[in-house]
Amino acid sequence: MDESVPSGVAAQRERLTEELRAYGASFTELGRRFAAQMGVHSTDAFALLEIASAEARGVPLSPALLSGRISLSSGAMTALLNRLERAGYVIRTREHTDRRIVTLRSTPQVKERADAFFGPVNARQDAVLSQHPPELLHQLEAVLAQLRSTLDTQLARQAEDI
Repeated sequence: MDESVPSGVAAQRERLTEELRAYGASFTELGRRFAAQMGVHSTDAFALLEIASAEARGVPLSPALLSGRISLSSGAMTALLNRLERAGYVIRTREHTDRRIVTLRSTPQVKERADAFFGPVNARQDAVLSQHPPELLHQLEAVLAQLRSTLDTQLARQAEDI
């Protein structure tokens, strides 16, 4: 352990990490149940959620960007997208001026089913968040982004060593 870090900060990091780990485990289980409802593998469901989330943010994904988010090889990504397209959940379009670039879009059916599935938990989480001042939530967002950045940096360093 770094001697320059006060033990109180390390203890706080451990408590926060445990809560984030537990939240992540619960989120993963929720995603697994969503996958079962959709009749797809959990990896396929997480891909659907990534595609729909990116669309909602106004930055739709390409297959290459999606494979980076869910760590699949190009061959595995092609197989996943073929399954989702056959199921009627994903449409591949060529919207860019460079027609080689494929854009992934979720179908309305995915949005409807995801809204119905995640809507209740999102409403309960919104109720929890609304109990806290916006400034605190902005600070929490910033802290989580910084913590994620430290993990991403470590992952990149480890990938270079492979």
